[in-house]
Order: sequence, then structure tokens, then C-alpha cells
Amino acid sequence: MRWFPRALSSARRGGEEVLPSPNIWYYQKAYEVENRAQDVEDEIWRVLAESRDWSGADVLDIGCGDGFHLPRFAATARSVVGVEPHEPLVRDARNRVARLANVEVRQGRAQRLPLPDAAFDVVHARTAYFFGPGCEPGLREAERVLRPGGLMMIVDLDVTSEPYGRWMRLDLPHYDPPGVEKFFARQGFDCRKVMTRWLFEDAAAMEAVLKIEFSAPVAAKAIAEVRRLNEVSSSAGEERVTLPVGYRVHTRTKPTGLVVPDHSVSSASPRMP
Repeated sequence: MRWFPRALSSARRGGEEVLPSPNIWYYQKAYEVENRAQDVEDEIWRVLAESRDWSGADVLDIGCGDGFHLPRFAATARSVVGVEPHEPLVRDARNRVARLANVEVRQGRAQRLPLPDAAFDVVHARTAYFFGPGCEPGLREAERVLRPGGLMMIVDLDVTSEPYGRWMRLDLPHYDPPGVEKFFARQGFDCRKVMTRWLFEDAAAMEAVLKIEFSAPVAAKAIAEVRRLNEVSSSAGEERVTLPVGYRVHTRTKPTGLVVPDHSVSSASPRMP
């Protein structure tokens, strides 16, 4: 949940300020544990690859945080650019990909990407647009930097899924899951729901992650429930902790033949001096 609060607030107030993300900005080590625990069977990556093969493509990752997903794209993409507003995370992302010649990281905002028009074949944003209405400026910018025929991929948690979505709804009582899905449908996105499995090395890792994702009362409920879910494996001597978590994968293809006025579509890499 690292980007949606600032994207939502900035859009609704008409501004472009960056609001602190409540987890990765302050608890980066725990967020790294979370990233490593998520989707251990690669179900999300399977769905993304079915939507678009990015081999040989130019890829943009919006809200890349400390760059966790950049190497995965870079393994087959021609070029990868990560954009992140928080300077410490930009620094850490650059350190993570320092040995990858086809990756660069830029500091910038979703509402005003520091990138040229029609420069990418794939735009990826993960856990960035939960709220739907209010994120239009970011969606317009993503569309601007896509080439005709390019694909926008938005991966967000499914707030209707159990049990993780229920915990989210407790912290977000005004959140409207059907309304959000209708918003993306009106914006021309397809949606696939994906169930994944998170795997933690032990209960302490699970607790550290849930404590940065939820308010203290909800985190306590979540931790107790996960412990109950894992009682059988624990009694059998299995120390690792699992958690089912659902996601939404929204995709939208930019129509071909549409070019921003006074700009031409270039096949050149999006890197700039």
C-alpha cells in the first residue's frame, strides 16, 4: 500500500504534493520482508505475462519504491525505468539495480512523470491505485508515456477477498470495492482477480508485516487470525507462516494510431541524458 494515499490526496485537492507512505517510508526493512513473502507461486507474474510479454520491451514501473520489482522486468526487457517520489527510496532503488545496465531510477510523481511522450511499451504500477476515483491525473500521465498499442498494468489488493480484504475494510470503512471496480471498468480496464499465497519464514516476520499495514487494533485481530490459520502446520513442526491474499490485475491497451499532438512515436530507448 505504498503509494495510494498520496496519489489520492494530491488528485482530490488538485495539487501535486507527495504525502508520506505509512509503511515503506518508515519501515523499509519490514516492507522488504513483505515483498519477499508475497505471491510465492508467482501467480501475479503469470497473469501479467499472459497479458503482455515484455521481452525486448521498454518498461516503466510507477511507484517503484526501493526497486524490488525492477530486476524481474530487467531480466528480459530492453530497458526499465522506475519512478519514485521519496528520495531515500530512490537512492536505495538505484543501489539495488546498480549492476543492471538496462535499468535506471528517477525521482518523480505519478501526476507528473519525468519522462517523454510515447516512450514505453508497458507501464506497471503495483499497489498504487486502490481508491479509483481521484487517481485520474496519474492514469492520464501513464497513458501519455505509453506508445500506441502499449499496455498499462495495475496490480492492487482485492479488498473483497478474505481474510486480508476484510482487515483492510476495517481500517477503511468508507472504501467502496464495487465502486472502485466500476471506476476502472469505465476507464476501459479489464480486471482479473488473482488469489496468491504469502509465505513468511516465521511468525515474527508475519507480525512485523501486518503491524505496518494495519492500525494497531486491526493488526492484532489479523495476527491472531493468521496464527489460528497456521495452527495445524505449527503443530506439525512447520515454522513458516502462510497467508492467502487476493489481488486485482487491471490492464488497458492504448489504442494504436493515437499520438500526442506535435509528438511522434519513437522506437528509441526512453533514456535521456
